Amino acid sequence: MNGFDFGGAFGARQPGQGSSSVGGGIWDAVDQLRDAFEQRFTPPRMARGDVRAAVLSLLAEKPMHGYQIIHEIEERSGGTWKPSPGSVYPTLQLLADEGLISATESAGKKTYSLTEAGRAAVDATEGRSAPWESPGAREAARATALPKAGAKLAQAAAQVASSGSPEQVQQAVEVLEEARRKLFSILAQD
Repeated sequence: MNGFDFGGAFGARQPGQGSSSVGGGIWDAVDQLRDAFEQRFTPPRMARGDVRAAVLSLLAEKPMHGYQIIHEIEERSGGTWKPSPGSVYPTLQLLADEGLISATESAGKKTYSLTEAGRAAVDATEGRSAPWESPGAREAARATALPKAGAKLAQAAAQVASSGSPEQVQQAVEVLEEARRKLFSILAQD
């Protein structure tokens, strides 16, 4: 068996289950699939100093507020690294305390920018790649792209199964079967 318990997930009722449990079984299967992908393909954690390096690297390009920094790191890492506010905001405070960045407040948001000392610190690291450009980060992005796409596909299929008409469910089955065939044809191209 493949490690996934899809019993009853796609329409077969288990003893004692009513029709309302069919959708729940699908979502349980999607959760199992997602959990299996996350356990098997969890990217390595970034090193402690990587948040600092990433913040300085981004602020060298333009001033940003904290959530912009978080979003930009996530984008540039291909979604494999999304630092938490609990790691970014203390780093911003530390960099401000060190005199490497300054903050200006406008409309309730603090926008951070490099000071002259911050620019000198960034210039001193010239030639080093940003944390999201490291070989480990690129490899993690490649390793997690397919499982994430598979989990999103499973979520979409579960949504169609739980709220689609019988005709829509049949169309979805046909799309999934075609996708499965195309995936295997990729392996057959060797």
